[in-house]
Amino acid sequence: MKAKTIKVTKIFTFDSAHKLDDYEGKCRHLHGHTYKLEVTLQGALSGNGMVFDFSLLKKVVTEKVINQLDHKYLNEIFDFNPTSENIAIWVFEQIADNIKTTSCWLEGIRLWETATSFVELTRNDFE
Repeated sequence: MKAKTIKVTKIFTFDSAHKLDDYEGKCRHLHGHTYKLEVTLQGALSGNGMVFDFSLLKKVVTEKVINQLDHKYLNEIFDFNPTSENIAIWVFEQIADNIKTTSCWLEGIRLWETATSFVELTRNDFE
């Protein structure tokens, strides 16, 4: 039996500060997080037995996401309220726009704000 497609995931971390606008809880004040980002690609095996090279995925995510957000104040970067949900949409778009192959696609991301709280997006959420 041969799999039609396989999912591959790489995990990243970055540290950022933010405060939430239009919010009455504690997070309306400046605070920081060590975010964990899981990036999952899905596709068919290529001739070399890979869906996508992990080192290339690391390069894309580091350039397009991590370098933009790590040790930054998110309210100064984004023109939207930097909730985990809004950040996840931005992250998904940055990665999807830079993974261009005919046999592989960005299936989803999971952005952990804390050890017990995450936001998840899949490509179906954009259809």
